[in-house]
Amino acid sequence: MMKRSIFIFTVIFSFVAATLNAQTDVAKQANALYSKGDYQAAAKAYEEILKTNGVAAELYYNLGNAYYKQNETAKAILNYERALRLKPGYDDAKVNLEMAQLKVIDNVVSPPSFFIKRWMELLVKDLTSNQWLVVSVITFVLSLTLVLIFVFAFSVSFRKISFYGAVVLFGLCIVTMLFSGIRKNQMIHHNDAIIMSGVVIVKSSPDKSGTDLFQLHEGTKVKVKSTLGTWSEILLGNGNVGWVEDSTIEKI
Repeated sequence: MMKRSIFIFTVIFSFVAATLNAQTDVAKQANALYSKGDYQAAAKAYEEILKTNGVAAELYYNLGNAYYKQNETAKAILNYERALRLKPGYDDAKVNLEMAQLKVIDNVVSPPSFFIKRWMELLVKDLTSNQWLVVSVITFVLSLTLVLIFVFAFSVSFRKISFYGAVVLFGLCIVTMLFSGIRKNQMIHHNDAIIMSGVVIVKSSPDKSGTDLFQLHEGTKVKVKSTLGTWSEILLGNGNVGWVEDSTIEKI
């Protein structure tokens, strides 16, 4: 029985190791193609890795770079945005996204939001859902530790400090747990999208006979409010609303 278990474990371990080595080799090949300046082949290789091996912020970043080198602005922005969704603190992706956005024709200016709301939104996006969850667990454990100190401490000053410290840390635990839930919801139910076509005519209704409202160009970021058939209702940062065909946008 023991020999059989060892054999099964060895087979599984060998399979996992071979799979990881194959994934590493494919990634190295894609990076080599990029280094040689064959950006089209590199982009195709990165797309294949994402399709077969799962998503990763670094892969989206590399894919964005490959598209940027080909002057495919919309695809570059899309993949930089996807990298930042997975890894909000990815500085390289932030810098390259800002560079790519300089090529976008549309200058959509969003009205300034209340500074506390803006600060909270940035704070929540600073970490991933799992990272906020880890912070929540840590603060919970520390609050329990302070509760034990409060129960067993003989010094009145220690009891006061541990009591108030436990209350503060438990409050932080609740807040960071909420942040984790908000970030998870943002990842699952995100509605942000990128205009992928060169020029898109935004309509007043979800059909081609609708009134032309305004134009958008590739790389512009929009929010999808609703969908109807093959059409999506979009919202811009400046408050403008209209309908575009689904084929002209791609969700981040």
